[in-house]
Amino acid sequence: MKMVFRWYGTGNDTVTLKQIKQIPGVEGIVWALHDVPVGDEWPMDKILAYKEEADAYGLHLEVVESVNVHEDIKLGLPSRDVYIDNYKKTIEKLATVGVKTICYNFMPVFDWIRTDLFKELPDGSTALFYEKAKVESMDPEELVRRIANDVDFTMPGWEPERLKKLSPLFEAYKQVSEEGLWRNLQYFLEAIIPVAERNGIQMAIHPDDPPWPIFGLPRIITGQDNIRRLLRLVDSPSNGVTLCSGSLGANPANDIPAMAREFAGRIPFAHIRNVRVFDNGDFIETSHRTSDGTVNIAGFVQALHETGFTGYARPDHGRHIWDEKCRPGYGLYDRALGIMYLWGVWDSMGTSRKGVAE
Repeated sequence: MKMVFRWYGTGNDTVTLKQIKQIPGVEGIVWALHDVPVGDEWPMDKILAYKEEADAYGLHLEVVESVNVHEDIKLGLPSRDVYIDNYKKTIEKLATVGVKTICYNFMPVFDWIRTDLFKELPDGSTALFYEKAKVESMDPEELVRRIANDVDFTMPGWEPERLKKLSPLFEAYKQVSEEGLWRNLQYFLEAIIPVAERNGIQMAIHPDDPPWPIFGLPRIITGQDNIRRLLRLVDSPSNGVTLCSGSLGANPANDIPAMAREFAGRIPFAHIRNVRVFDNGDFIETSHRTSDGTVNIAGFVQALHETGFTGYARPDHGRHIWDEKCRPGYGLYDRALGIMYLWGVWDSMGTSRKGVAE
């Protein structure tokens, strides 16, 4: 397991590379060019600027999250080929700086949904929270005002310029069924996977967050059956999945350790976080400790270890603790604590498998 840490860049993150470097076992950053509009080809000078900063601290850039997919591709519009061509060129550029894995998603309109970014937990910490009844009764425009307009940092997946066109987007998606979205995903993968293969890059789709339809929009990466279908769309080692325990774990029916075992070899990237799911469908993010949430985090890490996982892993969203002022879900302290919990589980499995634990 190669531990990495998501970083949003100088001036866009309260966490510094110096701090990341001091977390035991972290060897690289998970990054993206958040100021490049979705669908544009990434400029080489900006890519190299990121590399220069990471190199100064001995951190690699092998995981990108995300090269976001333009809505025209998801919608299957004639203009999609222009954006797919830009995507191919970006893959080729990223390979030149050592990128090995690109995490992306195929969620219509919203990359993730929460109703409260700082919901208080019983211990006084705060965390990202999803209130099911509120989402079911809320207008999408109201959700955008809550999430995208009152924060000090960029919010990937919630770009204000794109969401200004919310009504036309919803109207366009009325013509796209789940099967239509599957066809559009296949078209995208058949175009980019050969480019990824030639450049030694694994594409790793992120599951839908949460893993069920929202506001009438189709969602297709929600559990074990459709991950299985995804991997068959283009049967290539470069077509993989980012196995996210928090996104999938919002549905208690999803067995994350079982997925880790079934899809071993096709998981280049793991997002490891815990959520507590309530009987009414609400969920809140917790510490990474298994007993604090609903997801079997220890079992997930053990399954990765037992199957010889040598991919990348990062602690996903953490709580906001010790009065830290930070990007929602992406403070330093709780994610660093999470890493040490994950390493504790991993190290407890021993070093009997060559190359698994170092």
